[in-house]
Amino acid sequence: MKKVYVGMRADIIHHGHLKIIQEARKLGEVTIGLLTDKAAASYKRMPFFSYEHRKMILENIIGVKEVISQETLDYVPNLMRLKPDYVVHGNDWKTGAQKEVRKRVISVLKEWGGKLVEPDFTKDVSSSQIAEELFELGTTPGARMKKLRRLLELKPIVRVLEVHNGLTGRIVEKTRVVEGDNVREFECMWLSSLTDSTAKGKPDSGCVDFTSRVNTLNQIFEVTTKPMIVDADNGGLTEHFVFMVKTMERLGVSAVIIEDKVGAKRNSLFGAEVEQEQDEIEMFSDKISSGKKAQVTEDFMIIARIESLILNKGMEDALKRAKAYIDAGVDGIMIHSKKKDFQEILEFCREYKQFENKVPLVAVPSTYSSITEEELIGAGVSIVIYANQLLRSAYPAMVNTAETILKNHRALESEEQCMPIKEILSLIPAVCTGGK
Repeated sequence: MKKVYVGMRADIIHHGHLKIIQEARKLGEVTIGLLTDKAAASYKRMPFFSYEHRKMILENIIGVKEVISQETLDYVPNLMRLKPDYVVHGNDWKTGAQKEVRKRVISVLKEWGGKLVEPDFTKDVSSSQIAEELFELGTTPGARMKKLRRLLELKPIVRVLEVHNGLTGRIVEKTRVVEGDNVREFECMWLSSLTDSTAKGKPDSGCVDFTSRVNTLNQIFEVTTKPMIVDADNGGLTEHFVFMVKTMERLGVSAVIIEDKVGAKRNSLFGAEVEQEQDEIEMFSDKISSGKKAQVTEDFMIIARIESLILNKGMEDALKRAKAYIDAGVDGIMIHSKKKDFQEILEFCREYKQFENKVPLVAVPSTYSSITEEELIGAGVSIVIYANQLLRSAYPAMVNTAETILKNHRALESEEQCMPIKEILSLIPAVCTGGK
């Protein structure tokens, strides 16, 4: 029989997929090239279902002879190995993100006289639309919490953006940019003490209590599905931190970041300009160990934020602390710097690469914002947190609008600075579905 190859992501199986398989069966024996989790996540959102689960479903569809892994969005490696007589794909890829992939398929098939067959795209169904509808239904705390660890396995770097209320959560949930074959988005949210406090009109000095921060979390979680990392300052007393871990885990937070400082809360970016005291390595390591013992699941993460470079304690101290915190069981290391030059961050990363035992590395380029994600990936960084940009950009825009109204005694002149009401409404679910 003729050999037929069908490449699929197949995250949400629908009748459009079955139609493609039926058309392929008419031509010969069907081999499905199923995108691996990493390949699928390289250009779109992370799949709902793992490769193993998707493979099991496809293997049990009538007419599928074999399911093999497709390690990249590019079909060429598998096609060169199998040399199929036909490749079958819906005609929807003639334009858009996969246009170049299609061209490569046509080119390589010519080498052995293969043919591309393109049935009409099933227009009344869309995996992307189904995914959007599933997102609007919401998620569960356990399902949300698991996502960060899975993202770390699949993505070269996890992009995290600051949120401070439900509306900013919706921005992170829905904002994406299409670049060629890739869809870029923020995979995770960050709730910091700075932006949470500032959004409430209070200083970043620990004056917003834990209950208030939990209320903010709940407001964001009600309208989002993406994972959350929470800035927990120094975590408080060790005996209090264990209860914080239990609360965050129960809510579905994926990770907390705690800084190795003690005493009154002071924003790190003040550095040595204000009095700040770093915790003893042994004491902070004990806090990490106690927090890890308190959590119930393997999914929750505790990330240690090292303040040595901020407080001018030097690179050697930062590296020493990183090793100690890893030995204490921490799930990630965040190295912090307030310099505009990112060279000390890169130096830390170079030294960190030599560690025998490593955990994911986190960077927060608030002051050294010229560094690119590609440079961070090359340095070995796994998570990049854009920690305050939404709040910092919103405030001057709102002040400008307020001043414009005051100057002109009316709102007309401010309209050009405002987005249409309909666009705001599109950020918000039209109805509360209640999971139905």
